[in-house]
Amino acid sequence: MDKMILIAFGIFLLALIILDFSMVVSLLKSGDERRQIIVWKASTFTLLIVVLTLIADVVESIIRGEAMQINPFIKLTVTAMLYFIEILYYKKRYGG
Repeated sequence: MDKMILIAFGIFLLALIILDFSMVVSLLKSGDERRQIIVWKASTFTLLIVVLTLIADVVESIIRGEAMQINPFIKLTVTAMLYFIEILYYKKRYGG
């Protein structure tokens, strides 16, 4: 049973790493105007959410009087998930 959990966690971790690299490749890949608009809108919304969460983290650390404890892998993974959800939303909205 423990091996199954470790294997499932390893697969999940690998999927998250692939998602992170896919986000970078998606941002670098060129395309037509429709694709550029989809990537631009998804990138803008993702940046807005990431900045707002960082501001919330800073305010929380000031209120608590402790140093910020942000795990960069978790932040990157959540950013990649949010980005791909937005990409799917805008592809559906603008056709894809």
